[in-house]
Amino acid sequence: MGKLDGRVAVVTGAGMGIGRGVAGALAREGASVLVAEVDEDAGADTARWLTDQWGVRAEFVRTDVTDREQVHAMVDTAAREFGRLDILVNNAWRSLGFARMEKTPEDSMRDGFDMAVMAAFWAMQRAYPELARRGTGRVINMCSLNGVNAHMYSVAYNASKEALRSMTRTAAREWAPKQVCCNVICPGAQSAAYRRVAEADPGMAATQAAANPMGRIGDPLDDIGTVVAFLASDDSRYLTGNTLFVDGGSHINGVQWAPNVD
Repeated sequence: MGKLDGRVAVVTGAGMGIGRGVAGALAREGASVLVAEVDEDAGADTARWLTDQWGVRAEFVRTDVTDREQVHAMVDTAAREFGRLDILVNNAWRSLGFARMEKTPEDSMRDGFDMAVMAAFWAMQRAYPELARRGTGRVINMCSLNGVNAHMYSVAYNASKEALRSMTRTAAREWAPKQVCCNVICPGAQSAAYRRVAEADPGMAATQAAANPMGRIGDPLDDIGTVVAFLASDDSRYLTGNTLFVDGGSHINGVQWAPNVD
């Protein structure tokens, strides 16, 4: 028996990296999972993996989270196909690259807010009736230490993730009477983007790992996903409006981040 038996989760950006690890950890605890992903091959592969590995029901729905109608359809599909919705994990993101503040295009700022803030806003609004129905509702939003520490050359990412963090806290306060818990994770993990960088520059990856207080970069399934599973379970029913830094201690003194950008 898993802690999430009978529960239904939606995970955006679940086709790879942190999202895939999160979906796996929820399935391992018995949750059925709707894999929401823009990459059809990656999304379908994750859904098959969840079923093959843990025997849970998992479905894939292609979702561009910057499209409100697709986000609404994602939530509606979960409630219709699985009969309920208990857990919403807003994780989807695509890289916007690096640029100095004064050279950042306005379109990048808009894209960042669409991916991080508006996507979660649409999903949370649409999901609220289901999340509030049984007292088991959980929202876990993925933010970033980049925003908290204001790392250089990623203003769209930083600003949108901090806005998402504030929105999550607001929802936590407003939805607490309905026992809907809303929390944030700032992860430090081997995301898909991190793995691409590690393959291209193993030395930089080794330096990053060495700089982490625990001497390693987190695993999406066993380090990040397990915390999401905790937040999704009844074990966290009295925990809401919090930011958990699941990063091996990197947040304690901050992470030095100064890539070469013209």
